[in-house]
Amino acid sequence: MNYTFSDRISTLQPSAIREILKTTSDPSVISLAAGNPSAQAFPTEALSRIMAAVMAETPALALQYSVSEGYGPLRQTIADFVTQREILPHTTPGRTMPSITPDQCLIISGAQQALDFAARCLCNEGDTVICESPSFIGALNAFRSYSVNLVGVELLDDGMDIAALEQALQHNPRTRFIYIISNFQNPTGITTSLAKRQAIYDLARCHNVTILEDNPYGDLRYGGNPLPSLKTLDEDGRVIYCGSFSKIIAPGLRLAYVIAPPPVIAKFTVAKQCADVHTNMLAQIICQRFLLEEDISAHLNRLRTLYQSKRDLMLSGIDAHFPQSVACTRPEGGLFLWATLPPAIDMFAFCRQAATRKVAVVPGNAFTVDEQTLSSSFRLNFSTPSDAQIQEGIAILGQLLHETL
Repeated sequence: MNYTFSDRISTLQPSAIREILKTTSDPSVISLAAGNPSAQAFPTEALSRIMAAVMAETPALALQYSVSEGYGPLRQTIADFVTQREILPHTTPGRTMPSITPDQCLIISGAQQALDFAARCLCNEGDTVICESPSFIGALNAFRSYSVNLVGVELLDDGMDIAALEQALQHNPRTRFIYIISNFQNPTGITTSLAKRQAIYDLARCHNVTILEDNPYGDLRYGGNPLPSLKTLDEDGRVIYCGSFSKIIAPGLRLAYVIAPPPVIAKFTVAKQCADVHTNMLAQIICQRFLLEEDISAHLNRLRTLYQSKRDLMLSGIDAHFPQSVACTRPEGGLFLWATLPPAIDMFAFCRQAATRKVAVVPGNAFTVDEQTLSSSFRLNFSTPSDAQIQEGIAILGQLLHETL
């Protein structure tokens, strides 16, 4: 039978990262290409204990259908969690930010679902979405699937090029939202400065555009000072904030959340009813109890120590083995580094050569609005590989870079 697929799906290409990850099933391949949390980060003992207690005490609740908005106690806990971590600590003198309430919270099946819902609920075909360039490939593909006009704005060392963002807004009056990963961005590790956060918010307000703030890595800061989220700056319900438990508890739970004004939550809830009815209830109850029963600060500090050690190990290897002409970001948190070679290097060829030497990295063009755009960068992940793999993989890449340059 000949299958005919929709125009919407026919234009999408497989994720370059997922295609690369297929090669890493070979145990001899050192993968610096993934973005998974370290297996050492999982609180397995606590989760095992909580799961057993849930199944012993409230099995019907955990195994039954539930409301699409999410488990009520978890929504309340997340509202408190976000208020304490993202709102109240950053309140400026003379300005009181309201607390987050449960009716502003929707529990979703991983942060990827928020990206899908944003495009589904806010965009018509041909509308514009502005994003950082480079940006998270999962977001780019989610937006592409709704036939939007994707516009990339160059990402500088401290966030988007504000002049280019203003120009993009002026040239694209049908812009529906700006997508930004504000902390330790995937793929670059760059954090948007406070001045640029305010400038982005002011431009969005001037052009009456929504901001989709994706913050899966914000709790993994192990250097510098925390910055207020764009949601903290939000005075008129313009910012849709997405947080995730994938990087701080476990991605297999598929738990994330959206914080937005109730009208937005209502439309996202309708989208969720069409997509999967509700998020996994067992996972929601486990997460709720974990947040209440465990020492979250101690848990996060353990993760920060782990990832800081891995980042430092990778950076020390880069300093020892990479040519000085290769520039690398030095993030204060998160899971990624971004390496940039001099111009005119064939990045596809470089990544293929790395693969023949049993090291997997992701070419930078995988993260651009137009995947045919030439890129002289590649992404490195330090959370997934072991310390020994980091040392060996960086040494191999360093040798290849010296040969290439």
